[in-house]
Amino acid sequence: MSDENSGHEPVGKPRADAAVDEEGRFVVRVRLPLPASARPRLLLQLRPKKGQSEEIGRVVALEPAGGDEWRAVLETAPALAEGRWDAYVLGAPGQERTPLLPGLRDLRALVSSGGDSRATPLAVRIPYATKDGRLAVRTWLRASHAEAGRIVFTGRSMTVRARLFGPRLGEGAAALLHRRGRGAAVRQVALRAEGDQDFSFTVDYQDLLAEHGQPGAGAGAGAAADAGAGAGAEIWDVYVRPEAGASRIRVARLLDDVADRKAVFVYPAAALGGMTVRPYYTVDNDLSVRVAPPPPAT
Repeated sequence: MSDENSGHEPVGKPRADAAVDEEGRFVVRVRLPLPASARPRLLLQLRPKKGQSEEIGRVVALEPAGGDEWRAVLETAPALAEGRWDAYVLGAPGQERTPLLPGLRDLRALVSSGGDSRATPLAVRIPYATKDGRLAVRTWLRASHAEAGRIVFTGRSMTVRARLFGPRLGEGAAALLHRRGRGAAVRQVALRAEGDQDFSFTVDYQDLLAEHGQPGAGAGAGAAADAGAGAGAEIWDVYVRPEAGASRIRVARLLDDVADRKAVFVYPAAALGGMTVRPYYTVDNDLSVRVAPPPPAT
């Protein structure tokens, strides 16, 4: 691969190439015009939730890699907590941290492997460029996971193919749709097992419309913000129950190179019963379905 910014970067604006190798290790190469005696370090800092203070991040040594390049390897264990981690370079102790700019990102190993369905917990790291042009890492850490695959649409339904990570499918397995909000409804959908870990299910949109407008329904403020929903919209979150009595597992799409699927994957909407139904991925790449009145005519 070539990089149009292959020349030396100013010291104040280091650029980093990032990759995930076949063993799942996170590898960063930073271009820094520093003497070999320098001791720069890579800092990954977890972005705190609103109202919370920043906790101590993960620091890894940057080793000389020839020329002006330095290399850091973040091993698979211990796993990073789920969230968004901003990448910085540290110089001498006490020096201010410097944000890293994104260079090349090589995630071919992650995309081709598809993950090990026996591995628990499932740990995923995807480097990406933030809206303000900095390097960050989106991470997921889940004890169990249902990875959404291909979704096929008709005018009245969607069929989802998926793979289970962690537990095995057993007697009483089913797909579940949970409506957000107080007095939330649950719709159970038959699950078709296609091996120990692979399965599919079909959601009839009419089943969701039958619950629309019932007392206690509604997406709530958080769901409306997540889906871009307006008044009267409802959000149904998609889960799988691997066997009777087991805890539900969120259906999501994590095992590829897309850190934020919500704006990238826009699925078709169906018009039924005076409402529109559209599946979508949330800000956490979880699969949900939005039921709402059609937008006003312009």
